[in-house]
Amino acid sequence: MEKKQSRVTKNTLKTAGRLLKYVTGTYKAEFVVVFVCILLCAVANIAVSFSMQIMLDDYILPLADQADPQFAGFYRALIVLGAIFLVGVISSFIYSRLMVRIGQGVLKRVRDEMFEHMQTLPIRYFDQNTNGSIMSLYTNDTDTLRQMINQSIPQVLMSAFSIIVTFISMLVLSPLLTILAVIMIFILYLVAKKLGGGSGKYFVRQQMDLAAITGFSEERMNGQKVVKVFNHEVQSEIEFDQLNEKLYESSATAHTYASVMGPIIGNLGNLQFVLTAVLGGILMLNNVGGLTIGTIVAYLQFTKSFTQPFMQVAQQFNSIIMALAGAERIFNMMDEEPEVDDGYVKLVNAKKDENGNITECPERTGLWAWKHPHQADGTVTYTELQGDVRFYDMSFGYTPDKMVLHDLTLYAKPGQKLAFVGSTGAGKTTITNLINRFYDVQDGKIRYDDININKIKKADLRRSLGIVLQDTHLFTGTVKENIRYGKLDATDEQVYAAAKLAYADQFIQRLPQGYDTLLTGDGEQLSQGQRQLLAIARAAIADPPVLILDEATSSIDTRTEAIVQKGMDNLMKGRTVFVIAHRLSTIRNSDAIIVLDHGRIIERGTHEDLIKQHGTYYQLYTGKLELS
Repeated sequence: MEKKQSRVTKNTLKTAGRLLKYVTGTYKAEFVVVFVCILLCAVANIAVSFSMQIMLDDYILPLADQADPQFAGFYRALIVLGAIFLVGVISSFIYSRLMVRIGQGVLKRVRDEMFEHMQTLPIRYFDQNTNGSIMSLYTNDTDTLRQMINQSIPQVLMSAFSIIVTFISMLVLSPLLTILAVIMIFILYLVAKKLGGGSGKYFVRQQMDLAAITGFSEERMNGQKVVKVFNHEVQSEIEFDQLNEKLYESSATAHTYASVMGPIIGNLGNLQFVLTAVLGGILMLNNVGGLTIGTIVAYLQFTKSFTQPFMQVAQQFNSIIMALAGAERIFNMMDEEPEVDDGYVKLVNAKKDENGNITECPERTGLWAWKHPHQADGTVTYTELQGDVRFYDMSFGYTPDKMVLHDLTLYAKPGQKLAFVGSTGAGKTTITNLINRFYDVQDGKIRYDDININKIKKADLRRSLGIVLQDTHLFTGTVKENIRYGKLDATDEQVYAAAKLAYADQFIQRLPQGYDTLLTGDGEQLSQGQRQLLAIARAAIADPPVLILDEATSSIDTRTEAIVQKGMDNLMKGRTVFVIAHRLSTIRNSDAIIVLDHGRIIERGTHEDLIKQHGTYYQLYTGKLELS
């Protein structure tokens, strides 16, 4: 337990230091001004309290004993006191305004860096973390940072300065009474350490439980139709209650620790006030330490001022711990290793001279080539992009102890259509993930136009590939913008041409604003088939030489499939195509059909060849064996 507690403390301190660098590094000048203003505000507050001794001993008590009191000096003292108070008010206003600017600026930088880093993370990260958990980083965790930066940091700085200045003032007024204050500081430290350690541990757990319940809620909202179809409402409620109970327990425990800290510190402060009054009175009556009534009154005021900062820190403690817990989750995501890309072969625009030699050119020509620099002799060669993809003795597993693919060897020549057939878990989608280099093979190799794909830069490799998935994702924006997502610099004419090629133009023209119709909620106002046609148009406008169709028609009806199939047939012309399909009728015209079983190739050939073999494919096609 002690090792775990020390690790939590170490991580918390490291997170706090890293977060402070964001604040001071992004707005260094502003933070210096805030620092000075808070110091001035703290000194002004203490000066007001310190003036009690001067006002009583030097003015009020002497004036009370005079028959004809002169108030000129007293008024001057009041003016000075008012000026000090005004400095404190102005300083407080300045640092409060600046902290709002600093807080929002830091949050903007954190969100920018989070999103920028998220774009570099491998697919593996998103496979291992739920969407809701990741969304919690941008909502719940960043909101705790906002509260801490805007409120807690200036309050803690103010309290720290107040404690230091107050302690010095108390020491100047009465070293003897300050001994009691030192004892109380030690007691307060022990209380804060004990309660703060427990609170911090449970606040970290609270943020994790909050991310879990956010992920669960997001998942159930997206799958609400499935929940209702299978009458899963009660079970979902039970599962939610379990997660909510965990959040309740961690949150209640964390806030209990944090909440009791304030009253305990407040009562310790009251105890110190009483003990100081009693001890001060005894010392004054016995003429020890040169105490006066003004000194005791001022010292008692300082006693209140001394414990009040501890109270303020205690009130902010839960916000600080929550923010640090949220910041730790944010920094953990930002510390995730980005996707490694050690490729050096690039995809470039090219043209051929009169001798048929390929040269690079800046403008688009419709001809693409791989620019391959050879490190051994410094030469550069250009290979025309054709779409020749070959697998050699390839093995792969998402974890080293569980291989998914075993010794796969296959090829797809330029313009060929290759179909993968097999039950769920056979490894069909994994193959396409490897072509995209979402994952890298453990053994064997994949060559693209006779270049090892590990040598090709991932962005350039993926630019040469088009993909249409079963689950089509449309972004909030117009139909035109969603099609243009495949090629951001595409003209309107190219958008229209891609839509016509995909057989999407007819239904788009019937939309309220045609191509300018705004799509929201993942295109929920469109049918599944219409969304799929837009996905095909998006792939068409990218004009890739290699196309991957991952069960692109499995979730639509046969009538719609016929329309979608026309769009896909147009799209597949002249391209190397990898098709994954459950409906075997859609792959009859494939140049080669690969039958997979538990990551191994058990049959390959054309539709006619495999039917003649009367093997697994024959049984699947004739309905004697079903895909699972």
